[in-house]
Amino acid sequence: MCTTCGCGGGEARIGAVFGGRKEARAAHQRAPAERPHRWRALSADPPAPGNARPLPTADTYGHPPAHRPPAADPAHVAAPTPTRMLEIERDLLARNDALAAANRAAFAARGIFALNLVSSPGSGKTSLLVRMLQALAGRIPAAVIEGDQQTEFDAERIRATGVPALQINTGKGCHLDAGMIARALARMDLAAGSLLLIENVGNLVCPAAFDLGEAHKVAILSVTEGEDKPLKYPDMFAAADLLLLNKVDLLPYLVFDARRAIDYALRVNPRLRVIQTSATTGAGVGEWIDWIEAGLAAARAGRGASA
Repeated sequence: MCTTCGCGGGEARIGAVFGGRKEARAAHQRAPAERPHRWRALSADPPAPGNARPLPTADTYGHPPAHRPPAADPAHVAAPTPTRMLEIERDLLARNDALAAANRAAFAARGIFALNLVSSPGSGKTSLLVRMLQALAGRIPAAVIEGDQQTEFDAERIRATGVPALQINTGKGCHLDAGMIARALARMDLAAGSLLLIENVGNLVCPAAFDLGEAHKVAILSVTEGEDKPLKYPDMFAAADLLLLNKVDLLPYLVFDARRAIDYALRVNPRLRVIQTSATTGAGVGEWIDWIEAGLAAARAGRGASA
């Protein structure tokens, strides 16, 4: 569980490109020496003849091979006690919550409406996001942070709409956290009164526990997943304020009870608002945009009141 093991700690990489299609294209057209290094080399040593890597002369800590400290015997490594695990979990979440509060204050000061989009992999959240941004074009200044373990595929899809996007690759980590968002924001030039959409790593478990500083979590549930997901993963649906029941254009071809899925979600979270959507047909996208515009208006009004 991420809150106890700190999975992927220190492995997150924040992309070098933030912008729409033109900015992304310009970055990829730079001379190789000008491109920022985003991947850590496995070794700085040149390969030995025959493509074999040379034997190291010293390890990471500077010990020559013959003088390295012996590896710990796994049988003699004490496992953390339940009390210690609880302390670690509380410490991780407390640090994250402090950073999330700082992010939230920064958003509020500038009237930025930030949403955290969460779902399991394959729910169609990127396709739905693209469809919504296309419909929103020119109406609201927007930017996107994309979270995935690897690749910039989703960020590139967002940039193709003309909306600037920044990719965060979490490596072995299975969720974004508030610190990653804070570092990403330092590389972004967000307009005051704008919309920030954070597409989290596909995972219905760990992102529920990590506040990013968003105004709302938006859960996406695809009709291809099974209507019992809200009961199997209740923490995520309890943490969300909006549920997008996605891919409803496929309902005629599936054995899926949409009413039951919604009932299960409302059983977990009675205050949850539900919109049925389809990236293919555009169903529900207008209603989602109306919800976004209302939230953005409130964020802008809050900024004016606190100024």
